[in-house]
Amino acid sequence: MPGDPGEPADDAAAAAGGLRAEVAESWHRSAAAGVRFDQPEAPITLPDDDLRDYRAAHPLARVFPLLEDILGQAARDTGSLMAVSDAAGQLLWVCGNSSTLRSAESIAFVEGSNWDERLAGTNAPGLALRLDRPVGVLGGEHFRRSVQDWSCVAAPIHDPSTVSLLGVLDVTGGPGLAVPQAMAMVRAAARMAEAELARGDSGPAYEPLPGRGTQLLVEGLGRSDALLTISADGARSPQMRLSPRHSEILVLLAGSPTGLTGDELAIQLYAEDGGSSTLRAELNRLRSLLGAQVLASRPYRLAADVMADWLAVEAQAAGGQTRAALQAYRGPLLPRSTAPGVIALRDAVHGSLRRAVLTSGEADLMSTWTRSAWGADDYEMWQALQSTLSATSPMQPLVQGQLARLDSELG
Repeated sequence: MPGDPGEPADDAAAAAGGLRAEVAESWHRSAAAGVRFDQPEAPITLPDDDLRDYRAAHPLARVFPLLEDILGQAARDTGSLMAVSDAAGQLLWVCGNSSTLRSAESIAFVEGSNWDERLAGTNAPGLALRLDRPVGVLGGEHFRRSVQDWSCVAAPIHDPSTVSLLGVLDVTGGPGLAVPQAMAMVRAAARMAEAELARGDSGPAYEPLPGRGTQLLVEGLGRSDALLTISADGARSPQMRLSPRHSEILVLLAGSPTGLTGDELAIQLYAEDGGSSTLRAELNRLRSLLGAQVLASRPYRLAADVMADWLAVEAQAAGGQTRAALQAYRGPLLPRSTAPGVIALRDAVHGSLRRAVLTSGEADLMSTWTRSAWGADDYEMWQALQSTLSATSPMQPLVQGQLARLDSELG
């Protein structure tokens, strides 16, 4: 445990020494704001008589039914909580089974409470708001002692037209929270919420960007070069095969609905510095292909509805539709790309689907995975398949033979 949770906040700097850098920095900010280790509850900043009207008028009210459908039941089934906050850290919705909701009342993780780190100490919703990216805060990484039996992951949700931060989506659970799976689900659900906001008419604050009537269909799974189809005004372009570099740029922008600055895009695209002038030229060529209204700038982003095969697989896996996700998975995303950002996306999608298959308990799904080029040497999957099959299954000799082969090859 990092430090004595009973210490006064003035001594938080010493207690934060063994934490991850981003968490330690949050501890310092929490202490500087006057939060105490022994503070039991987060403050209530939206009392019940104000909460209902406030959240009904909030932009995220439009996508809450979608989020509740995707994550709410999963949270109940796993004894976790799903929460949605506004940009100030105020929890607008908290969903879970009755026993978990009662447990969370002890730390005031309830609708109307405020989990900004300056008020509630280090926690995932507050840190996601501060850093404006998905984060996890596990057990003893929480600043306050009362919260250290919980773990949480959170991802920001942005207005797709103004790129402003609307709030965060959070999953919170006990020590048994499956953090990688929860993080994948939260990230995918936040993206789906942003896509839903971009599609719908939510009033003057969500006036569509030029090009929002355009739809891009991008296919990058199992392909070295992405395929692109553009639909606009009822017309559909012929399917285009993009160059490797344009494929990478489109994949990175499709995975970042709020956009990327030139520097951010360059970092995710090039393993080494020095590609800024080349990147500008590539972006100009891509803009001529997509249209100036579709490839917007400052920051660079796709001002269109984007449908992508890897995003669909990630969302299906996160939403428990493992069979459909596996059927749609044609292989790793742009497998030959060495762009750091593409590698990260590729690993995230592949890992999310693999975990879903591994924990499915479905022998046919595990068998399908091991018959693929990317799963043939997956030792853990072969082991899981062996334990799932009955002792008399005719597949047992095959599985045992593959495990023996891998034991021999891997030493």
